Amino acid sequence: MPSTTAPLPDVYRDLHAHPELSFAETRTAAVIVGRLRGLGYDVSEGVGGTGVVAVLRRGDGPRVLLRADMDGLPVREDTGLDYASDVETTTPDGRTVPVMHACGHDMHVTALLGALQQLQADPGWRGEILAVFQPAEEKGAGARAMIDDGLYERFGAPVVVLGQHVAPLPVGVLGLRDGPAFAASDSLRITVFGRGGHGSRPETTVDPVVLAASTILRLQTVVSREVSAAEQVVLTIGSVHAGDAGNIIPDRAVLEVSIRTFDTLVRARVLAAVDRIVAGEAATAGADIPPTVESLNAFPAVVNDSAAADRVRVAFDRALPAAMVIDPGVVTGSEDVGLLASAANAPCVYWLLGGADPARFSGLAGPAEIARRVAELPSNHSPYFAPVVEPTIELGASALATAARAWLVTDEGSPGGAS
Repeated sequence: MPSTTAPLPDVYRDLHAHPELSFAETRTAAVIVGRLRGLGYDVSEGVGGTGVVAVLRRGDGPRVLLRADMDGLPVREDTGLDYASDVETTTPDGRTVPVMHACGHDMHVTALLGALQQLQADPGWRGEILAVFQPAEEKGAGARAMIDDGLYERFGAPVVVLGQHVAPLPVGVLGLRDGPAFAASDSLRITVFGRGGHGSRPETTVDPVVLAASTILRLQTVVSREVSAAEQVVLTIGSVHAGDAGNIIPDRAVLEVSIRTFDTLVRARVLAAVDRIVAGEAATAGADIPPTVESLNAFPAVVNDSAAADRVRVAFDRALPAAMVIDPGVVTGSEDVGLLASAANAPCVYWLLGGADPARFSGLAGPAEIARRVAELPSNHSPYFAPVVEPTIELGASALATAARAWLVTDEGSPGGAS
C-alpha cells in the first residue's frame, strides 16, 4: 500500500495493480482515508457500504460536491504494463474472476486526491468541499447506496455535483457537453423456460436454447426497426447461459441485456418492445411457462445543466489555457453520478478527461480524423485500456479543483471570482 505522502503517479499505479469489484473496494478506501486524513480532511468511512466521504470546511460559502468512483471490472488485463493487475477474486456467487481497472476508476480516484490536495493547499477560497468516493458505479448501485445511507442528511446537500470520466481522447482534451451527456441505463435479466430432455429426442422437449437464439435475433430489430434513426438507442445482449452438457436439452436459458437511451419516452417504448418480443417468442416456441424479465438496475441519463456547464467551461478557459475544451457529443455509456445531483436537487456538470497518448494523434487534421483514431484505440472496458499516467493525473486534478473554485467563494469575493 502506498504511503500517505507518496507521489500521485505511484498512488495511481498501486490502485491500478490492486483493483476491487463493486462493494468490495476496502483496500482502495483505506488508501483514500489514509491520504486525506493526513491532509486534514474530516473523513467518514463505510458510507453506502465501502464509500468514503471527506469534508473540508473553510468559512461561510457554498458546499461543492466532487465525485470519483472506485470499483474495477471482472476483466483480465492484457496491457503488458509493469503495474498491470493480476488480481483474481471470488464473487458473492462463488465464481473466481480476474479483476482490472478497465474503466479508469483508478484514474478518477487519483485525480480527485490530487484536486483535494490542491484545494487544501490553496488559502484563497471559502466554502465547503464535499468529496465523495463512490463504490459500485459499474453495477449502477453505488450512488443510490450512499444516498440511502443518509449522504445528504449526514453531510449536507451541495449546490453542485462535479465529476469527470477518463476516455481515449488525447491527453490535454476535456470533453464538456451541455444537456444530455451520458445515456440512461437499464440492465435486464431475461429467463426463458423450455422443457428439458435428451439431446437425441428434441421432439419431446421445448428447447430453450433455440428459443433464446430466436429471442436474441428478434431483439436486434428493436433498434433497427422500432426506433427512429434520429433517436439514439443501444441494445446489447452481453451474456447468454443455458445448459451444462452437449447431449442434454436444458429447461431454461438466461440472457442479460444492456439498454442505453437518452429520452424517457423512447426508453419506455424500448422496454415495452422487449417485453412484447420475449413473450411472443416464448409463445411461438410453445413454452409451458411464461418468460420473466427482471430489472437488475436502472439509472437515468446524465444531464449537464447548461448554465452550470457554462460556468465550468469559462473556468477551464481561464485557469487551464493549455487544455482544449470540446463538445464530445453524447456518450452512449452510462453513469450513476446523475443520481447524486437529482437527490440533492442540484445541477450536475460531468465531463470527459482525455487519457490517450497524444503521439497517437500526431499528424491528424480535423475532428473527423481525430474521431476515427479515437474509435481505433482501446476503449473503456477493454482489457487493453490504459490511460497515460502523466499528464493525465495533473490535468484531471487541476480540472476538478478549477471546477470547484468556480463555485466556491474566492478572494475576489464571489463564487469563482465571478462578477
